[in-house]
Amino acid sequence: MGSIQAYESATGLRYRIQYRDADHRARTHTGFKTQREAKDTLRRLEIAVTDGQHVEVAKSRTTIGELSAAWLLAKERTTKPSAYRALESAWRIHVAPKWADRSVATVKATEVRDWLAALRLTRSATTVLRVHGVLAGILDDAVADRRLLSNPSRDKRTVTRSLPKKRRTPNVYLTHAQVELLAGSARYPTLVRFLAYTGLRWGEATGLRVRHVDTLRRRVTVEENAVLVNTTVIIGTPKDNETRSVPYPAFLSTPLARLCEGKAREDLLFGDGNSHMRIPKSGGGWFEKAVEQAQSVDPAFPRVTPHDLRHTAASLAISTGANVKAIQRMLGHASAAMTLDVYADLFDDDLDAVAAALNQAHDDSIVVKSVVKLSSNASGEGRDPSVFKGSRPNN
Repeated sequence: MGSIQAYESATGLRYRIQYRDADHRARTHTGFKTQREAKDTLRRLEIAVTDGQHVEVAKSRTTIGELSAAWLLAKERTTKPSAYRALESAWRIHVAPKWADRSVATVKATEVRDWLAALRLTRSATTVLRVHGVLAGILDDAVADRRLLSNPSRDKRTVTRSLPKKRRTPNVYLTHAQVELLAGSARYPTLVRFLAYTGLRWGEATGLRVRHVDTLRRRVTVEENAVLVNTTVIIGTPKDNETRSVPYPAFLSTPLARLCEGKAREDLLFGDGNSHMRIPKSGGGWFEKAVEQAQSVDPAFPRVTPHDLRHTAASLAISTGANVKAIQRMLGHASAAMTLDVYADLFDDDLDAVAAALNQAHDDSIVVKSVVKLSSNASGEGRDPSVFKGSRPNN
């Protein structure tokens, strides 16, 4: 419980209140003209502390820029380098110029809404959502530290309901013949086929070492992920930090064995063995040239990227009847639900197959029942015994 004391000031009798905040630190407010005013204020403060709704005025004056350093440091320690780079860039380019000098207490939900609306005019939905996430994350820390009662950037009625929706770009899938055409046109044909039939991400494939290849079981163990951040290749763990074993088809055995020849166990499988292969340039790189050459042979050949070969692997596996759980493990998805969500379009044919199978089962059931009924009639089961005695039933 707090306390109230009277004291003499230059302007006359005044009252001060003393209490402990949510962190159990002693706090004092002075200058109340009446004891009633002091009691009412003390009562409100005690209720706020008890309900976890107490905010210190001094804390609320902290600027967003002052809080950003700790938030970014936490993200750097807990996210992949490529993901952190995107967050740091969003802060530096978009959030800091607008909000760095603002105290957290002055941020209004309508301001955030209008700022994001203006940003949507020139930036993609992905960028707007990331920028919002940075600001909202920093203000979440302010709420956790009791600098704010609530986060204005997460106001459902004003801000979050007006956020843009990300539109998923349709996946591009190649057929077996198209994969061969692309590989035959590429500088690194084995890598193209490997990506298209294993579903590994670029960084996972180029991070493979000779020791990761099990030629007897025809499997590779995905333990490392080589990601290009700015101009530097950063070696980390696969997405979700999950090591997995991925099979490859027999026709890749000989090409992969040739890539291992003359290399030590720690050497990289693809490339010269020492330097990680970098993802091909979008303008004039070897992969793009291979696509252009394939299009010159087949005008219907789609525009694809190395990542589309991952989608192709999923498509080819599903077409063979592989179950969702196996595809999830092959691709390294967090759950089978995620696999179904990403490749829902590939299961449309399965729905037709289910309907056809149900129809066939129904027809088979009717036929069986008809055969059983005919057999039953022929044996006399279920019929009036008088029929077999030559007598007629009484009317």
